Amino acid sequence: MIILKDILSRIAAIKIAGDTAVQTDALCIDSRKVQAGSVFIAVRGTLADGHDFIEKAISQGAVAVVCEVLPEPRPGVAYVQVKDSAAAAGLLASAFYGDPSHKMKVVGITGTNGKTTCATLLYQLYEAMGYKCGLISTVQNFIHDIAEVATHTTPDAISIQALLARMAAAGCEYVFMEVSSHAIHQRRIEGLHFAGGVFTNITHDHLDYHKTFDEYIRVKKSFFDSLPAGVFALTNADDKRGMVMLQNTKALKNTYSLKMPATIKGKVLENNLTGLVMMVDQQEAHFRMTGTFNAYNLLAVYGTAILLGADKVQVLAILSNLHGAPGRFETFMSPNDRILGIVDYAHTPDALINVLATIKQLRTGGQQIITVVGCGGDRDKTKRPVMAEVACEHSDKAILTSDNPRSEDPEAILNDMEAGLSMAQKRKMLRIADRREAIKTAVALALPDDILLVAGKGHETYQEIKGIKHHFDDREILTETFKLLNR
Repeated sequence: MIILKDILSRIAAIKIAGDTAVQTDALCIDSRKVQAGSVFIAVRGTLADGHDFIEKAISQGAVAVVCEVLPEPRPGVAYVQVKDSAAAAGLLASAFYGDPSHKMKVVGITGTNGKTTCATLLYQLYEAMGYKCGLISTVQNFIHDIAEVATHTTPDAISIQALLARMAAAGCEYVFMEVSSHAIHQRRIEGLHFAGGVFTNITHDHLDYHKTFDEYIRVKKSFFDSLPAGVFALTNADDKRGMVMLQNTKALKNTYSLKMPATIKGKVLENNLTGLVMMVDQQEAHFRMTGTFNAYNLLAVYGTAILLGADKVQVLAILSNLHGAPGRFETFMSPNDRILGIVDYAHTPDALINVLATIKQLRTGGQQIITVVGCGGDRDKTKRPVMAEVACEHSDKAILTSDNPRSEDPEAILNDMEAGLSMAQKRKMLRIADRREAIKTAVALALPDDILLVAGKGHETYQEIKGIKHHFDDREILTETFKLLNR
């Protein structure tokens, strides 16, 4: 229980009306969660405006309202007007929960691809080094050894602070978190103190939200612009926009690279389906993960650990035994025909190219590459034809199917995908809207030793159709189908 006026110094209030000496035990941005004694923060969202629910929040017992536009005042309710409610939510929540990010070293990882793998590897690494750690990721959250289901890549501002407070209370010393472009733009990370920030790469994604690629880059860059002096910023120097991220940051500038001089320098010596052999900071190391994209992820993780003060020999020794995040180039083998199945979260053209290029590079003979891929509904439509083109161009056979169609007609999504194909590419392609049948068909088409990629959903254990999430796991379907294979 806190007194509202005790935390108001964190924000620049334009106007205050009513008695702010009220006690509160909860901050809420969702009016449905408001109870007696709550402070309701009216945030403008992409689908709804919290200002429309102020009266509802008050009727449910809100003792105070933080908002950008003051409504007609109600007796017994305090009102605080601010310029940006979303930013105020993070700052107030940090104060409300005792500034938990100042009690731990929090590292944010941003970029189009690799966020989950990097955050997960860092969590696994530091746990293996004997530290209690927190993980905030797309796949799941961890408070030391307790796993929790993740609902967003980056939770809302109040949920982040509440989660960090629980991590601090559990004795966590480090927290590794994905920082999505949505979270940056929506000010969900306001009020967080980062020990460092990491940039993986940037490619076309989320243009349904950001509208232009330049805006997407600007939003990512703003994360680094906000880092204070004394913390570190680590960027991928081989990415076209990698150095852009460091242009205006006050943080200590560091780079990692496979191609040019950098703070953290790596070189791939061997790359096959059993793993990577790399030279990292002039020391040879073997890793269980494979592919050039994972070489970059490993460099980013190693670099982060070194910048946090870890011993490089210990870091490389532990990293060599880690597997990364579920649903990221996760492999399965059919028992009889030795068909290699790969499940990967690749849901952008660049990520799909990276995975397929890795597979093509690593295959040792004339194995077919069969790709099953779809595109999500109610998301960026511009990447649909490109995804289909990439799948067909870099595979021997491609099956276009559903991902999470959400409110859209799966066949309409497939039409959008197929529109990007030439006649030659269409001859390689099948379209099967039912994702389960698509995976089964791919297995049936595969010959012994072929490589089958199921792309797009990775770790997800559901398929969202017309607002309902049905249980669906690519890994389960693939392994079940492999078991039934009898040739």
